[in-house]
Amino acid sequence: MKKLIAGIALFGTFALASAQTITFDKTTFDYGTIKPSSDGTRFFTVTNTGDKPLVLSNVKASCGCTTPEFKTDPIMPGKSAQIKVGYNTAINGGFNKMIEVFSNDPVNSRSVIYIKGNVDPNAPDPKPLTPEELKAKAKADKKAAKAAKKVAAAK
Repeated sequence: MKKLIAGIALFGTFALASAQTITFDKTTFDYGTIKPSSDGTRFFTVTNTGDKPLVLSNVKASCGCTTPEFKTDPIMPGKSAQIKVGYNTAINGGFNKMIEVFSNDPVNSRSVIYIKGNVDPNAPDPKPLTPEELKAKAKADKKAAKAAKKVAAAK
């Protein structure tokens, strides 16, 4: 009986050792101090560091002023995807918002990422986006437009 229990425990250890694992490039994105109505879009990179496909099942913001967008396509081992997060920068003042990320990671099925910053009319002019940020933004905007067309066509 002891051997059976030990065998089951050992099998369970191996089953958990080979799984999908969610990893983020950062868990907090600090906007800094920005002007009202400036671009509130930022990206978090999610990487599957496990050896089975990772699926994001839901991404939920703590309030309506924050709008996350994500794909439910499986993220293959070693590959990455992006979560696009938009914040309503028409609201003046400081903010610190939580975004919950739900996945099929057996250890971290619910992960939390944050955005924070301050919207101030006296903020300095924003720095231009880097080429990588511009490329990511254009790609995400194109995907969002494509998704919107699909939804419109389905109606």
